Amino acid sequence: MQTQINRIGVFTSGGDAPGMNAAIRAVVRSAIYYDRKVFGIFRGYQGMIEGDIEELQLRSVSNILDRGGTMLKSARSKEFRTKEGRRAAYEKLKEKNIDALVVIGGDGSFTGANIFEQEYGIPVIGIPGTIDNDLCGTNATIGYDSATNVVVECIDKIRDTASSHNRLFFIEVMGRDAGFIALRTGIATGAIAIMLPEKKQSIEDLISILDKASKRRKTSNIVIVAEGDELGGAVEIAKKIEEQYSFYETKVTVLGHIQRGGSPSCFDRVLASQMGVAAVEGLLEGESNVMTGSQNGKIVYVPLDEAIKHTIKLNPEILKLTKILTI
Repeated sequence: MQTQINRIGVFTSGGDAPGMNAAIRAVVRSAIYYDRKVFGIFRGYQGMIEGDIEELQLRSVSNILDRGGTMLKSARSKEFRTKEGRRAAYEKLKEKNIDALVVIGGDGSFTGANIFEQEYGIPVIGIPGTIDNDLCGTNATIGYDSATNVVVECIDKIRDTASSHNRLFFIEVMGRDAGFIALRTGIATGAIAIMLPEKKQSIEDLISILDKASKRRKTSNIVIVAEGDELGGAVEIAKKIEEQYSFYETKVTVLGHIQRGGSPSCFDRVLASQMGVAAVEGLLEGESNVMTGSQNGKIVYVPLDEAIKHTIKLNPEILKLTKILTI
């Protein structure tokens, strides 16, 4: 392995995701394993600008594997979007002699890292940490499995009360631009309809589905709505349905940030650990401006440009399932 990198900075940025702590732990432990120093940068890019940086030891990451959120905290930073802000961040890194970075986050975090690497030449590797699973180049992002499990657990409980009454539940899940959470959890919970940003579906289409269900004397239904659906989210869709369709008593549940919290799943802990080690090893082997990705069970390095710019399409085979299973 190459020896020019001796001091690695690690930080989390953007929305938190279950498994981020496992990734931090893996970065810290693998850096120390390879006899490098590792520094935690608190509060993302904003903390980098303000010099909120401290060296991490093995004990710094003890007992965090099962914790949700991120021990390094996260924050949005408008200042980092400016050249002056990035210059200030660079100066703070140089004060600590940090010569490489690992960023754990999503597309916005990677966009910032990409620009920063091009401007200042500091090697950087990204670890995909986002519950949305919307980054190209990886079959799964850290947090997606945990978030979908939380959603399924919540919907199963809601179904108990829905089946006790003649009720139609609209359940809104996260997914401003991507419907991966809604699609997978909708199939897993037997939703009668799934409203996605990527798939146009009118109120009339939804009423037709509900009408068929009522003719089958179905007494309860659940509709999963991604928050970015073009019809306006669960609250707005429920209002439109109530105006035109009265067979069911309508209820709305917005799961919100409960999807981000809680202990990460076994899958996310292992994935985060694999990616954390791969990020450190990649830096020491000369990789830069790439993201660690999981493809067909193997950890690979994907150019940040590819991960950021390419849009992932919903799996047509999974979409086909929704047509077959919701009759």
